Amino acid sequence: MLEVDNLMVFFENALALNGLSLTVQQGEIVGLIGSNSAGKTTLMNAVSGLIEDMRIKELRRGGQRITVYGKIRYEGKDITTMAPEQRVRIGIVLSRERHPIFGESSVAENFQIAGHLHASAEVKKVMDFVFALFPPLTRLLKRKAGFLSGGEQQMLAIGMALVAKPRLLLLDEPLLGLSPMMQQAVMEAIIQLNTQGQITVLLSEQFARPVLPVVHRAYVVENGMLTLEGTGKDLMDNPEIKSAYFGI
Repeated sequence: MLEVDNLMVFFENALALNGLSLTVQQGEIVGLIGSNSAGKTTLMNAVSGLIEDMRIKELRRGGQRITVYGKIRYEGKDITTMAPEQRVRIGIVLSRERHPIFGESSVAENFQIAGHLHASAEVKKVMDFVFALFPPLTRLLKRKAGFLSGGEQQMLAIGMALVAKPRLLLLDEPLLGLSPMMQQAVMEAIIQLNTQGQITVLLSEQFARPVLPVVHRAYVVENGMLTLEGTGKDLMDNPEIKSAYFGI
C-alpha cells in the first residue's frame, strides 16, 4: 500500500532522513519507534505531503532550505511531489503530534471542520464510530476544545483524522504526554479502528512498551536511519530494544 524508497530529507545542511526505506501493507498496523529527533516526524510529514508543501513555500520565497530525494509510492503511484490536500483525497490522513486542534472552537465544530470534504451524512456515520471508540467525547461536544484535558484532546485529534475518512492513517506520537491508562485506551482504539474500521495504520512513537504488543511489524529509526525491523514480538524480545527502550 505504501512504499518509501531511499528517502533523504535535508533541512539546509542538516540531514533529517538518510536513505530510509519501508513498506506498509494494506490492513497492517506498522510502528516506527525512535527517540526524540530520530526523524519520525519528518517521515510522517514527508508521507503526508507537509514536507513538500514546506519545500514549495520556501522556493516561492526565493530559498531552498528543504531538499528531498527518493520516492514515496501509494498503491503503486508515485506521490512524492503530490500536494497534501490531494493525498487526503486519496485516503492518506495525518494526525500530528501535540493535539493539533482548534482550541477556540467546540468539539462538534472541530469535527465539522475536519469533515469539510465529505457530505454531512458521511461525517455523521464516521462520528458514530468515533464516539464508539472514545465514549467520553459524546458529553463534550459543546465544550471548547482548548479546555479539554490532554487525553481528551488526543481523542479529538484522532477522531478528526478519522472524520477525513482515511485509508492510511498516519499517527505521529499519539501517546505523547498521556498517562499510562490513557495510553492503553488509545492503543486499544487503534486496534479497533484497524480491525473494525479496516484502516491501515502507520504509527510513530518513542514509547515502545505499549506499542510493540499491538503492531504487526515495526521499524526502529535512529539519526534518520532505520536500524532494526521485525514483528512487534521479535522487537519486544530483542536485547537491544529492551536495553534502549525498556531499561532492561
